[in-house]
Amino acid sequence: MHPYFCTQIKDMQFDRKGLDNDLLLQLYSELLRPRMIEEKMLVLLRQGRISKWFSGIGQEAISVGATMALDEDEYVMPLHRNLGVFTVRKMPFDKLFMQWQGRKEGFSKGRERSFHFGANEYHICGMISHLGPQLAIADGVALAHKLKKEKKVAMAFSGDGGTSEGDFHEALNVAAVWGLPVIFIIENNGYGLSTPVNEQFVCEQLADRAAGYGMRGITIDGNNILEVYREITKARAYCLAEQKPILIECMTFRMRGHEEASGVKYVPKELFEEWGKKDPVTNFEDYLKAQGVLNDAKIAAIRESIQKEIEKGLATGFEAPPVTPDTAEEMGDVYAPLKEAVVAPTSTGTEKKFIQAISEGLKQSMDRYPNLVLMGQDIAEYGGAFKVTEGFVATYGKERVRNTPLCESAIVGTALGLSIKGHKAMMEMQFADFVTVGFNQIVNNLAKIHYRWGQNADVVVRMPTGGGVGAGPFHSQSNEAWFTHVPGLKVVYPSTPADAKGLLNAAIQDPNPVMFFEHKGLYRSVSGLVPDEYYTIEIGKARHVAAGEDISIITYGMGVQWATAYAAAHPEVSVDILDLRSLLPLDYDAIREAVGRTGKVLLLHEDTLFGGLGGELGAWIAEHCFEMLDAPLVRCASLDTPVPFAIELEQNFLANKRLDEAVQKLLNY
Repeated sequence: MHPYFCTQIKDMQFDRKGLDNDLLLQLYSELLRPRMIEEKMLVLLRQGRISKWFSGIGQEAISVGATMALDEDEYVMPLHRNLGVFTVRKMPFDKLFMQWQGRKEGFSKGRERSFHFGANEYHICGMISHLGPQLAIADGVALAHKLKKEKKVAMAFSGDGGTSEGDFHEALNVAAVWGLPVIFIIENNGYGLSTPVNEQFVCEQLADRAAGYGMRGITIDGNNILEVYREITKARAYCLAEQKPILIECMTFRMRGHEEASGVKYVPKELFEEWGKKDPVTNFEDYLKAQGVLNDAKIAAIRESIQKEIEKGLATGFEAPPVTPDTAEEMGDVYAPLKEAVVAPTSTGTEKKFIQAISEGLKQSMDRYPNLVLMGQDIAEYGGAFKVTEGFVATYGKERVRNTPLCESAIVGTALGLSIKGHKAMMEMQFADFVTVGFNQIVNNLAKIHYRWGQNADVVVRMPTGGGVGAGPFHSQSNEAWFTHVPGLKVVYPSTPADAKGLLNAAIQDPNPVMFFEHKGLYRSVSGLVPDEYYTIEIGKARHVAAGEDISIITYGMGVQWATAYAAAHPEVSVDILDLRSLLPLDYDAIREAVGRTGKVLLLHEDTLFGGLGGELGAWIAEHCFEMLDAPLVRCASLDTPVPFAIELEQNFLANKRLDEAVQKLLNY
């Protein structure tokens, strides 16, 4: 006997206590709607009129009951089998159908499939394919409610398979530690695609995991619409009263394949027979008839009304033409528009170290934007690993300067949730190397969300980066090039204190996700005049550091310091230096001008050679500035090895070791 079959199937017992007839009829109608839509979609799929479908037949009671238990303005983070969430929130069916068909009139202009979208007017934030990241977004939404003293919850769905993802554990732990009013729902339908639950986990119930996070966990009958509605209603009241999260495991069964093409051959037939007896629609319908709430005439009328809605929506949807590509529109929707103007400095300022400039910029941005929240490991009382935020807690409080558990992915997701609720967020990666643990949230959630459905991600990720300090291979990497390949991100890398402050302020001002790289070796070794007042420097504009006639060095970050020092030590060489400052977007006009000034170009960066930004720069210059060149392009970068620990090895690793050789090669051509 299949373990899921023998332990999880129980008789369905409805209890209408305290629920009037109108609410029961509403629950029935809302439960029936996604079922009838899905039945129609399966017909269309067999006819070849739609391309793909993820069926939630058999699981509708969870989506419907849970969503109806919430206020209409409370956010839900659904998955691809939660059609009931969208229909309960009264999303027009014709627009939903056009979304599924990839039409421009859908919710994502044809850029996304099925339920991979959101809509703020309906307070829904849809999933990405990676399953786990939406849970942390619920943390961020709930944190925004908590900061605003609003009596609201957030709700996020996970499947049984998704509970194995690290994002699941991180999100639950953050919610518990921070006391966030989040309802986490697990739809345990027995299978993750074809893998049964007994091959996914060994605990008796997934709700048992809640105890490990110090939170409540319960298991309920996910096919019983009244039990779902009542338990989620109680859970919502609990979360608000206690300001704590809760984990609710809903036992259910998927009556179709993971998606229709995958089939169900791997599922024992007896499971379909037994779970078919627990069908959420037919059982509730029979109960309401027995209660005298429904009769055949009412059922027919409700079905006819829903059927008309479906047919009308299909007619509108099928009439919508295929998307006509508009390249300018596609490119223009990658980033949210910047509505605030550049704030120019009004003074030359005073001498400050690089790290002081960053700290001052953060403080002034905190003053300018009361909705800005700082998050990171040890950034509160301790002041951060590099003391950038030292003293911030005393000024701004722990609600806005938040120590985080060691869970980079969940905090990036939380930052996105804050953004959805109109906040700004800054997350400090303790070291840029640790970004790998949050990579998915950054490149697939933050970067793509505005293009996908128009939601901005007002998030800055600060990245203490670079080598030269004997920190070894896991605290010294230059990984900025990873992110320049991701449309939707902005990548900034200052080299001077004045630029560090102005660009950080600009990054926080910007409504788009910005990866802000700060070289650790510059923190206390470089000083310069920094305006004392708040100001910004436009992202995407390079800085002409020094004029020269012999060679042009195009660089950024520590490379600017290396190039400047080299020029000072070699007065016989007239060196033109361009500091890119912004790596995405690039200032192509400034690059072209730098090439034209000397005709000989050296591309210098601390990152390793292969796959570094120099390769992209070189390709662009060769394609667009070939006639200006008097010599082949030369790249100078660090060795294609991990960053070594021993100082002697690290100095040999770094690009600066080979700078003179690269310059001489260019001069002698």
